Amino acid sequence: MSSDSFKAMIKSLRLPVIQAPMAGGPCTVNFVASVLKEGIIGSFGFAYSQAETIRSELSAVRQMATGPVNANFFIFPALHAPNEADLAQAAQALRRLDIFDAWSTDHRYNPQLLDQSMQKANTAPFFPSLYDQLEAVWSVRPQLLSFHFGLPPSWVFEKAHSLQIPILISASTLSEALVIEGSGAAAIIAQGIEAGGHRGYFDAAASLSPHDALTTLDLVEEVSIHCKLPVVAAGGIMNGQAIRAAIDRGACAVQMGTAFLACDESGASIEHKRLLTEEPNRGTVFTRAFSGRYARGICNRFTESMHDRPVLPFPQQNTLTGALRQRSAQIGDPEYQSLWAGTGYSQCRTESVKELIARLEQNDRISN
Repeated sequence: MSSDSFKAMIKSLRLPVIQAPMAGGPCTVNFVASVLKEGIIGSFGFAYSQAETIRSELSAVRQMATGPVNANFFIFPALHAPNEADLAQAAQALRRLDIFDAWSTDHRYNPQLLDQSMQKANTAPFFPSLYDQLEAVWSVRPQLLSFHFGLPPSWVFEKAHSLQIPILISASTLSEALVIEGSGAAAIIAQGIEAGGHRGYFDAAASLSPHDALTTLDLVEEVSIHCKLPVVAAGGIMNGQAIRAAIDRGACAVQMGTAFLACDESGASIEHKRLLTEEPNRGTVFTRAFSGRYARGICNRFTESMHDRPVLPFPQQNTLTGALRQRSAQIGDPEYQSLWAGTGYSQCRTESVKELIARLEQNDRISN
């Protein structure tokens, strides 16, 4: 029944598009509301959010716009505090960055930035409680729930089904999709190698070979052949022609993140937007250095300097680099921010969400 509800939801949209949930800043209330107003699904990336923020933002967006809202969460791995040697090595790798060499004359990047982050990375809890996060969700009831990095516990399916909220789960391989098929989910998000940010692979060990993956269209086709659940294509989809290509290969809808990042309403930093629209030749790279788990972003000095340096597990490394990333955003320096983006980011434009959706709609008409 949940799959039927999801397919009916997709058919009611202006375009078969889900704006991708992006944790860490882009998906502000204003941004998601602007997406909803254009007749597609708007998403919040609540991976790192506390319950009160979740409740507040879901309630606030409902005061601004109607339409289906997706609330997305990570399935974090069980973690212990890092041992002293690992923590010291990961912190030392950051201290060796060039920005700290001249700190005595330039206090923009004082090494003391790392001290508080080290303490946080070494102190449980290392991530928000999923139970507490979803307690906030049940009271506000978004139209969709989605999960990244694996299946949620059985109690999540039971509660969501009782409230008639379809669940979507990301898969980066056919084997993961087959697990999702038998879980009680309403749909599979087939996320190809082109995707920006963290891909949704279940097994953290898979991060050792991030390039060993199918393209989005090939994964969509493979999953749609072997699974009965509806398939949502995600990764590298930037225009109406790409939407149509995904539908032709078996998807019922697409999920688009990078295409929205440079929009006026996006909460991405000014520097992030500038590099998306003005520096296509930088290209993208997989890096574990920001979060401890491979993610695709625009190349910058941090990704180059931290190549092959020791890092903590995800999300402890994310906590360790937190103050550095925040300071980089505060002073407008793109070289030490996590600039997540898919392989097609060179197609990003400075435009409103309204203009983007109109352009996608026009592209889709031309491709038919």
